[in-house]
Amino acid sequence: MDQHTAATALGADRPEAETTLVEKAYGVLRKAIVRGELLPGDKLKIDVLQKQHAISSSPLREALNRLTAEGLVTSEGNRGFRVAPISLEDLADIVHLRIVLERQAVEASIAEGGDNWEASVVAAFYRLEREEKRIFEEQAALNEEWSQRHRDFHMAMMSGGRSKRLINMVANLFDQAERYRRLSAVYRKGPKNKSNEHKRLMDAVLSRDPVLAAERLREHVEKTAQNVVNAMKAKQAEAEPAE
Repeated sequence: MDQHTAATALGADRPEAETTLVEKAYGVLRKAIVRGELLPGDKLKIDVLQKQHAISSSPLREALNRLTAEGLVTSEGNRGFRVAPISLEDLADIVHLRIVLERQAVEASIAEGGDNWEASVVAAFYRLEREEKRIFEEQAALNEEWSQRHRDFHMAMMSGGRSKRLINMVANLFDQAERYRRLSAVYRKGPKNKSNEHKRLMDAVLSRDPVLAAERLREHVEKTAQNVVNAMKAKQAEAEPAE
């Protein structure tokens, strides 16, 4: 390989390497925020993040800007970035948009999804049900495995339509709601077996009844949100000084 060819190849590799670092930074930070490892209002200092993740400042800034566009991070101009705050108003907005967009996504899945889509829904439900049964029998807390299987099940139901943009929007809102669920989980009183609730969802979707499926999705989203609201109010009451 001559010098020109080598230089060209090296130059071509740089954008790909930079993109890889951005994706790495984005994935690590997004996961930490959704899981509640980075708490609402936490300062996201570039120099600290550089040391923690061994990623240079440029990819980190780009990743933080992407997370800002998604609503998981806020930008304070020259003062840097913070994890987005939480509030009852913000949760209500997320719930409203989820109901609107998930209705469209599940209707599209029912209209456009084929046998492979139906099989993916059944398989995702089976994996989720297995984990829920294990957790319920052991009286254990919901864990990382449950969270992933739960997300996989919901996204499987939405994945039959042709609009990738709609599916991505639904996934982003699901993760924003997941952040609230995880932050409120500490106030949950014991494990809950949700298997029947999820089976009702699956049955409605696989019956290809868009009205029933949309209604059960709405009930499911609102019920989960109400649990989060109750937990947030309990936390607020706990923090208030006694008279």
